[in-house]
Order: sequence, then C-alpha cells, then structure tokens
Amino acid sequence: MKKRMLALAALTCSLAMVLAGCGASNTTGSKDGNEVITAFDTEPQNLLIPGNTNESGGARPGTLLFAGLVSFDAKGKASNEVAQSIESNANATQYTVKLKPGWKFSDGTPVTSKSFTKAWSYVANVKNAQKCSSFLSTVQGYDDLQKAGSLKGDEQLSGLKDIDDSTFTVTMSKPDATFPIKVGYLAFAPLPESFYKNPKAFGDAPVGNGPYKLESWNHNTEIRLVRNNLYKGNVKPKNKGVTFKIYTKVDAAYADVQGGNLDVLDTVPTADAKSFKTDQNVQAYNQPGSIIQMFTIPSNLPHFVSGTEEGTLRRQAISKAIDRQGIIDKVLNGTGTQPVDFTSPKTPGFSKNLNGKDNLVFNAAKAKELWAKADAISKDNDKFTISYNSDGGNKAIYDAMVNSIKNTLSIDVAADPMPTFQEFRNAVDKRSIKGGFRSGWQPDYPSAENYLFQEYDSAAAHGSGSNDGDYQNQKFDQLMDDAYAAPSTDAANAIYSQSQEILLNDLPTIPMYYDNAHGVAAKGVKNLAIDWQNLPVYSQLHK
Repeated sequence: MKKRMLALAALTCSLAMVLAGCGASNTTGSKDGNEVITAFDTEPQNLLIPGNTNESGGARPGTLLFAGLVSFDAKGKASNEVAQSIESNANATQYTVKLKPGWKFSDGTPVTSKSFTKAWSYVANVKNAQKCSSFLSTVQGYDDLQKAGSLKGDEQLSGLKDIDDSTFTVTMSKPDATFPIKVGYLAFAPLPESFYKNPKAFGDAPVGNGPYKLESWNHNTEIRLVRNNLYKGNVKPKNKGVTFKIYTKVDAAYADVQGGNLDVLDTVPTADAKSFKTDQNVQAYNQPGSIIQMFTIPSNLPHFVSGTEEGTLRRQAISKAIDRQGIIDKVLNGTGTQPVDFTSPKTPGFSKNLNGKDNLVFNAAKAKELWAKADAISKDNDKFTISYNSDGGNKAIYDAMVNSIKNTLSIDVAADPMPTFQEFRNAVDKRSIKGGFRSGWQPDYPSAENYLFQEYDSAAAHGSGSNDGDYQNQKFDQLMDDAYAAPSTDAANAIYSQSQEILLNDLPTIPMYYDNAHGVAAKGVKNLAIDWQNLPVYSQLHK
C-alpha cells in the first residue's frame, strides 16, 4: 500500500517539474492571522473520504479531520481516542469495542457503533472501490465482500455486530493482535449518516469528528481547517486552524518558508539538502524517521537463491560491502541514518540490539571473505545489477552504492536506471528484473507488523502482496502467526524482534538507510516537530 503512496509521491515530483512556475507562492502573501498555521500540501489525489485516501496530499488534512478508536502521539504511542476500551479474547480472534460517551461529528450528529461498523463495511466492500479495502482483510466476512458480481455496495461485514449505540464486537477470520493498533489508521475512521446519501458531495466537504473541521476547499489552491469545538479527544490544538497551501513545486514552498509566507514544510528540496540546516532564514528539523530505504534481491536469483549457503553468503557479502555511513554523509548530506533492522527507529518495539545487525555494517575484509566462501561453492562470473527509477533523484545514491560494492569485492556490478517509477514498478510486478531492485517502506500505522508481514511473509509473495522478492521462510511465517496471536502488543513486538533476526541472516532485502524526517518552519513558528509518520505535529504549532 505504501509503495503506491511512494509512487504517487514520485509522480507528484515529476509533475512538479513539468508545471514549473505553477506553485502556490503567489497565494500566500497575506497571512491568515497569528493563530492560524499555514502548511505545505499537494492537491489530494481523491476526494477526502478516509477509506479512499492512501497518499500524503489527502492524508495531511484527513488525519486532522477524523478521529478513530485510538490515536497516536508524536512518537507513535497509541492511546484510546473514541474508544473507551478495546478488549480481546485469549487468541485475538474477537474484540469488544466500547465507545466513550458524548462524541459527535462536527455537524452535531452522534458518533455511534454504527458510525464505525457501517463505515468499515463500506471500505471493505469491493463494489465501493476504496483504496484501503485490504486493511479490513482480517475481519470475518471480508472475502464475501470481494465478490463484486453479487454485491450492491451496502452489504455489511459479517464479523461486525452492533450490540448497542456504544458497543460493538469484531470477529476476525484469524488471530490479529495488531488490530487495536490498526484501528488508528485513517481508513478505520467513523462516518456520519450524511456520507451515504451522497459520498461524492461528502468527499468534497467532509464532516469528521477530529480536532479540526473543514472550513473550505478551494481546489488546487488551499484547504482551510479550523478548530472543531465539538472534538473531545487526546489532541489539544495550540492554534485556531491549519490552512494547507497547495504546491506543485517544493522549491517554491521552501522559498515561501524562507520569506515567512508559509509556516511549515515537511520536506526539503534536493538543492537545499546540504544547506538547510544552516539556513538562517528557516528553522530546520532533521531526525531519524519512519521510512526505510532498501533494495531487494529476488529469492530465485542464480547464485543468490534464498535459503542456500551460497545465496546467504553472497547476500551478506554484498551488504557488508556497502559503506552506508559514507553515502549518508557525502550523498545524503546527513538526511539519512545507518539502519540496524527492517523497520525504523520510530516503530514501537524498535531495538538496536538484534542479533545479525552487524550484517548491515560496512566491513570490507569480512565482505571479501564471505564472497570467496560463496565462490568456493559455485564460482559466480555473472554481472550483478541493481535497478532503480531515475525520476526520483536516486542516481547519486545508487552510483555510490555500486561503486562501494565494486571497490570492495572487485566484481562486475552496475546500477540499472529505469526512466520512470511506473515503468520500474511494472517491471517489479512482472518479475522481469534479473538482479537487485530498489525498494522501501513507509508505515500506515506504528507497528512492526506493517513493515514485516507485508514485505516478507509467504502470504504476501508471488503477487499476493508487497513481498516483491518472493522470499519464503517457514520459521519467519510461523513467527508472524505467533505475533498475530500474541496476548499483547509488547508480546507481539518481542516476536517481531525474533523474526527480524531471521531476516538479518537471510537478507531478502538489503536495508540501506532510514530516511530522516526533515523539514523546515518559518522563523517565529514555535514547537516544530515531525511525528512517527514524517509529518509535522500540526496541532502543536503556533506563533
């Protein structure tokens, strides 16, 4: 799912280049007042319907307009929001959800059990073509709602049952201990009855239950949100509103921050990556973030076959031949961080002390030794290539990585640029790339499960998910099942750590670096912070 989001981000960047000069900088000359924050955004891909929003342009305002059963603080820690309690049975196959009293949508109508169960069924129902449908896949009855030919669009998930206005139960099709975290994702937001009368009109003027409500949406110009006085949740806004200014060029947004015409920007143009931390005209932010950048080596690639001694030796040799810190310092200008796992430092349960983390550290002598051992099993004279999309600013990174491998192992290795992200992803989907290829992950919710199951479980291989390398390991799969059935999040995280130690040995992907959360704010803006999803904590910004 998030790969699609990253693809859209790349497409947006390309489009921005085509539309040079069309940025919104000419619309931000007048301030909205000291109590309203102006923030960068791109035009949402779709109307603002929670279950159909899977890209950052819509997610930025969407997460402020809607409140779910739980919410996450800046570090990704979950707390009950609309939920009074979410209680599981012993094996995480059934949940009982109780709602706090008194919650209302911004139009004054009540938030009830039905507000959730009907909304989730709408998202799951294939007839409604919601982009986030698969997040409901562990709820009983999901498969029945994928039979498009026999559906009208209003059928309900059989695993959801309203007990009364403030209580409902959720029966899962299999254990899912991550469910109490998943429900904080935007796709699980409640919807008022007004939505079903005209979803398109609702999406253009959404009515939510979040800390802010929509004041106006002037397409391709700005989205104005103001504080929702009916909201009674965990977020305590320190401003009266957030106005998202729509840009087609990040460079224009950066210039507006420098000039005091935009308050916050959650990225930095490539041209300013080296200087933004010392730019006297902005406040800079640069901390380890939640996105991990990697490249995948297909499990069936000759001489690198997963599960074989030769394949494991070569994967470890390649990984140890990469001078990640040198690339981070000289190419990324410090906007990345050396990885130690397959999630991110912002992920709950993250550990710096997993067995096998040394396989992600540059060690030229050890890399040569491992490669020689592999050659002793079967001499490899094939050229090793690593493919990437060249429209995403990746050339310098992949050239540096290839040079590091070549200089260390003295083997025939080359970067393989592909013109567009779309062309690159199509080749990945068709399994037509005969070498390594770029990959990465941005979380949908703060859980290791979101990184690990989607990328490495056998159930997600061979086109059934995001396991693009078709990696399969029965011990890893069993640990995923064990984590789903764990009695608590902490217990699940301990199992996820075990599963990562398998990955650190097998290296189905080669982690490159954690993409830092980096951005800038205008002088005079207070409380600049970027959260676990690499987004500013908008509610805490003020002047």
